[in-house]
Amino acid sequence: MSGNHHHHDHGHGHTHAHGHGHAHAPADFGRAFLVGVVLNSAFVAVEAVYGWLAGSMALIADAGHNLADVLALLLAWGAAVAAKRPARGRFTYGYKSSTILAALANAMLLLIAVGMILVEALRRLASPEPVAAGTVMAVAAIGIVINGLTALLFMRGRKRDLNLRGAYLHMMADALVSLGVVIAGALIWWTGALWIDPLTSILIVGVIAWGTWGLLKDSVKLSLNAVPENIDADAVRAFLAGRPGVAAVHDLHIWPMSTTETALTAHLVMPAGHPGDAFLRQTAGVLSDQHGIAHATLQIESAEGCPAAC
Repeated sequence: MSGNHHHHDHGHGHTHAHGHGHAHAPADFGRAFLVGVVLNSAFVAVEAVYGWLAGSMALIADAGHNLADVLALLLAWGAAVAAKRPARGRFTYGYKSSTILAALANAMLLLIAVGMILVEALRRLASPEPVAAGTVMAVAAIGIVINGLTALLFMRGRKRDLNLRGAYLHMMADALVSLGVVIAGALIWWTGALWIDPLTSILIVGVIAWGTWGLLKDSVKLSLNAVPENIDADAVRAFLAGRPGVAAVHDLHIWPMSTTETALTAHLVMPAGHPGDAFLRQTAGVLSDQHGIAHATLQIESAEGCPAAC
């Protein structure tokens, strides 16, 4: 690292290029979260009541699982709202990183839910219990519709926002569980084989665990300030090194401020001296438009300021 870090006044360049809607994805998903929470809360109540009336442990267990999903939606929603709050006091970045924490917590919740379903399924495989197939199928069918609809609300944002992907995966996992329950109910009704129910649960668990592993891996990477998947760090370095007058690039750091916003700092060695604000603005504009980095801070150094590491 160079010894002249206090020279950051050169490199500020007001590089927060505006007009990049992709950086603020959570903004338009408030209604999606509201609809999702209301629909799923209502479904949890219905499922618990009918599970109790039908004497179906499967439905009551699924109601508990769906309750965990309501909590997951509230978590993701809270993070999306917090991310839009302005910076203040010690939180100079605001609360943007809460979306990363929510994605991580959501992955953890999904894995816990998967573990609980697996334990119950294995127990039932060992000692199958009678199932009120008709009631189970009817309630689970409603579950497919509600969870499927909620998942669709987040489908648009899942590619660019890990927090929304967590919400989407939760709801898709639930729709799959409900579909599995309907199929299992139909097969039990048809064959009378009680082991079908737990076996279906185990298959569903495998599908959910596969999707959750990706979410967990990505959210852990972002928590550790790894360069986000959608950004090519080598391409960014090559772009900066290729700017007119730049002899070397060092101390390049790219990290996620949230699940949708990325920041960058870099030292550019320019032997001819500071190139002016227009250079900084233009560089920041390209970083934002072509590389998805909307918050860039560049420090300009002359050759004498270049450490041996360059």
